[in-house]
Amino acid sequence: MQDEPVTILGIESSCDETAAAVLRRDSHGKVTILSSIIASQDEEHRPFGGVVPEIAARAHMQKIDHIIDGAMTDASVEYDDLSAVAATSGPGLIGGVIAGLLSAKGLSMALGKPLIAVNHLEGHALSPRLSAPCPFPYLLLLVSGGHTQLLAVNGLGDYERLGSTIDDAAGEAFDKTARVMGLGFPGGPAVERIAKKGNDTAISLPRPLRGRKNADFSFAGLKTAVSRAYEASDKTETSKADIAASFQKAVCDVLEERTGRAMDMFLEGIDEEGLHRFVIAGGVAANQSIRETLENLCARKGFSLTAPPLKFCTDNAAMIALAGIEHYLLGNYAPLDFAARPRWPLDSKAAAANPASGFGKKGPKS
Repeated sequence: MQDEPVTILGIESSCDETAAAVLRRDSHGKVTILSSIIASQDEEHRPFGGVVPEIAARAHMQKIDHIIDGAMTDASVEYDDLSAVAATSGPGLIGGVIAGLLSAKGLSMALGKPLIAVNHLEGHALSPRLSAPCPFPYLLLLVSGGHTQLLAVNGLGDYERLGSTIDDAAGEAFDKTARVMGLGFPGGPAVERIAKKGNDTAISLPRPLRGRKNADFSFAGLKTAVSRAYEASDKTETSKADIAASFQKAVCDVLEERTGRAMDMFLEGIDEEGLHRFVIAGGVAANQSIRETLENLCARKGFSLTAPPLKFCTDNAAMIALAGIEHYLLGNYAPLDFAARPRWPLDSKAAAANPASGFGKKGPKS
């Protein structure tokens, strides 16, 4: 099977992006992105300052057929030419996950093609391989609106969680900061833009869990501190910029210190010497200050930094199709009665232990 070309349609609908992509792996193992379409729901959610699950689910249902057809047309691929259909099957906002998975099931049944149920987190874990080789093992920082965790990626299906958020995700903290100061939605890019104008030492903010021996995260206290700082400010553009810059610096410091701890933990299980691989993925990975902070950390700790292209940092279907290819080659097909999962941790052992997976406005952090 691995000597034959493989063409996979991937579908992503776990939060507020409706996406479809077609990828092809040739007989030599080279993967090509034939198409990738992402329909944003920003306009639907902007009045509320965050993602509303019911609105997201309805938008997915309205858009998904058109997005899938568009991806197939852009790829110049007929439906009968597909090898399989892959879809995000969890974790995420359950209404959205169901919308995408049902579409994939319908196509699978109609075409007589295998269905591949993809873990959304695994899509992110493999996403750097969309643009360049990224051999196993590597340390992954997955940082987004719904997830902040550090994982040792040892191979396909072999993941060890080294640290995770015990409350809120970093991206959720960015969105809350933007919402408190009226910067607009989506919050991450809005905070990053105004932070460039501010003084990142102007406001004293906490660095939660810094110095702890584990590699866990906590951002709830930082969110609260930002809200209090804004309420106590004069609410001018200058004060907003200073708060945004100070907040962003606090997040950078936390990610740097916690990731450094995870690097030490990761190296404990690695015998080989030399440069080790560190990967950052997820929507918050698009933040340039965070990237620069982690680049400097990697230089100090003896790691190379790999990140997906910016367009593949946020939720997308190309990463789902890529994971679908990997599972297709192993014959990992899903039954048509596979149930959508609001929670689906990559590392089941860590999920059963502390920190327990939490839930936020953007869904489960597992």
